[in-house]
Amino acid sequence: MRNSIFNELIEGGLLNENQLMECQEEERTTGKPIDKVLREKGYVSEEDFLKALSSQLHINFVEDLEEFSTPEKFVDSVPAQFARTYNLVAIGEEPGILMVATCDPLDVQPMDDLSAMLDMVVEPVVSTRAQITALINRAYQKSSADVDELLEGLEDDELIGIAAEIDETEDVLDIANKAPIIKLMNTILFEAQKNRASDIHLQPFADRLQVRYRIDGILYDTKVIPKKIQEALVSRVKVIGKMDIAERRLPQDGRTSVKIGDSELDLRISSVPTSYGERIVFRLLDKSARLYRLGEIGLDDRNFELLDGLVNSSHGVLLVTGPTGSGKSTTLYAALAEMDSQELNIITIEDPIEYNIDSISQIQVSNKKGLTFASGLRSLMRQDPDVMMVGEIRDMETAGIAVQASNTGHLVFSTLHTNDSAGAVTRMIDLGVEPYLVSSSLIGVVAQRLVRVICPRCKESYEPEETQLKSLGLEKGELLEGLLYHGRGCDSCLGRGYYDRTAIYEILTMNETIRDQIISRTSASVIKQTAVESGHLRTLRMDGARKVAQGITTVDEVFRVTQMDVF
Repeated sequence: MRNSIFNELIEGGLLNENQLMECQEEERTTGKPIDKVLREKGYVSEEDFLKALSSQLHINFVEDLEEFSTPEKFVDSVPAQFARTYNLVAIGEEPGILMVATCDPLDVQPMDDLSAMLDMVVEPVVSTRAQITALINRAYQKSSADVDELLEGLEDDELIGIAAEIDETEDVLDIANKAPIIKLMNTILFEAQKNRASDIHLQPFADRLQVRYRIDGILYDTKVIPKKIQEALVSRVKVIGKMDIAERRLPQDGRTSVKIGDSELDLRISSVPTSYGERIVFRLLDKSARLYRLGEIGLDDRNFELLDGLVNSSHGVLLVTGPTGSGKSTTLYAALAEMDSQELNIITIEDPIEYNIDSISQIQVSNKKGLTFASGLRSLMRQDPDVMMVGEIRDMETAGIAVQASNTGHLVFSTLHTNDSAGAVTRMIDLGVEPYLVSSSLIGVVAQRLVRVICPRCKESYEPEETQLKSLGLEKGELLEGLLYHGRGCDSCLGRGYYDRTAIYEILTMNETIRDQIISRTSASVIKQTAVESGHLRTLRMDGARKVAQGITTVDEVFRVTQMDVF
């Protein structure tokens, strides 16, 4: 059987003889299962191995369990801990037969136990561990017994010791033989990643610790943790983040990486003391997340053409503005991904490095070691760069060096915190850059916001009201089939009617009129008004209105993230 599987992988070009021999040798010396060795070395993914295994066993392989729901009989009769330990979950039933997904079809003992438990015939299908764990979480998350089961058998006097003594786990999905607090923390991290959360909040109250996920920019309450577990869970977080467990009166910051199946997450952890205990916030950065291209980030034809032209300029400063979490870094990375790094020397200085890009040199800011944006940018000037990306312009020194770099023939990308595109111009002057230098170096400003996209699974149309259209400056004839759309709410979108996000843009490019206004220190509102009236600029709300007309997002969502255009 083993040889047949390996032959299939070799014939499919997924593995070669030398790699197989190397893995077999490690299996003999370490005792690790061969499939785990193959995955760890990156030779064969879990999915490819399971496909080969299911082919040999003549069992169906199910790639995505998102569409499946677990029968109530399974949830009611099978403890969540049993399902998690053996990675088993039911995906459907027929009279007397239960279809169960497994990632280890050769381990038949748990299947037999399950069959006896439910008094049904169990028919296996094969799926990846991450897909099975996600379905288990969905099946049991509505039950408060889930947290209770994870903490089963935990004595009060053991709590702190267990959280502190055990170091980081190899893989968040490996929870079967872990201590209860570690199981709970790993489950929270995995659910957050599976639900596309950008942040996890552990918020203490008088009687409980509330777990909240920020998904598509909105906070959702999820698990409720018993108050007596709070100290132990916070201690576990501090162990993960290499923070001081004994310090509870001062804010602390930590950082670490964890593996979740085949992906790796960077975690930035912040703790602050509150009246009910320490409040923890995680920021999640998925290292394995794919890099977007300019054509995939929500730009329509006009904006794509404008931004593409700015990105391909020979020199100048291009600024991307917006509040924290508005997708500025994603836009800059998309711009860098369009460039030919074979012909151009591209260097970035960031805090933190959010995506790793091949053939581009990326530098991590380290204030403790004296490597700031300003000092790093000054050093980059001696590295013969063609294109430089600076994570953020925060002070006069960084702004001055960026402008100087652009005036000596370099293309500089950076971000700035302002509300709109014209505000970036006056912000540079406020930082202390002379207006004539801003005028000569700035080639464009991109302001952006993220809006939630209507869930495709529960999207439905409705007749728009005249006031709604008027508030967005739309005519009924501009709408898709004369209708507006919203999401009804379903399990896939957690009942909110939205799934995923896209960006709306305001792109200000320079012309002679705007350059003259910058030199004469004209206010941001006048610059913006002039650009809009001349047809040179489309505001954030105007771009949002176009996405509403196309049925991508809703009127309420555009109102939530944009301000009224007042000129």
